[in-house]
Amino acid sequence: MSLSQSHVESIFQVHSEVIAASMRLSPQIVLAASAMVDSLRQNGKILACGNGGSAADAQHFACELVGRFITNSQPFGAIALSTDPSTMTAIGNDYGFEETFARQVQALGQPGDILLAISTSGNSKNVVRAAQEARSKAISVIALTGGNGGHLKEISNICIVVPSESTPRIQEVHELVIHILCEMIEAELA
Repeated sequence: MSLSQSHVESIFQVHSEVIAASMRLSPQIVLAASAMVDSLRQNGKILACGNGGSAADAQHFACELVGRFITNSQPFGAIALSTDPSTMTAIGNDYGFEETFARQVQALGQPGDILLAISTSGNSKNVVRAAQEARSKAISVIALTGGNGGHLKEISNICIVVPSESTPRIQEVHELVIHILCEMIEAELA
């Protein structure tokens, strides 16, 4: 890797290519936004989970809906399951890390809610377990993944698979998709 302008430009170029290829995800994004709007209209909530950068994305998504995105609209029910370290560490210690999100879905989720499951590979074990738990409770699963979609693609109701194998590029598109979802939810419900 070199510290050069051409290296920076090559990153921008690859990013642009992944963004352009991701435009084909528009139908799934519209379906996801529609499912989220329907849930929120019925007093449901959106639970979001992920690890690392995906945990940050889950938190970002929830804060945009509970706080505000563009307009000063009503708050919408969204919870990032990665924000309570006491709960996360207690579950991890007592039941294993794979159960950190599933146990919260079991406690907090209700039929008609949505789980936004974020994993660049689609194979994060604790995110997959959360999706399995959600499905067992009649909670729809919307997954944000990359590559081939991993195991989440098989078990989600709607899977938005970024066409890339690069974790940073996948996460960049996830951030854009999150903003699109928030904008569509706010426009529909505000």
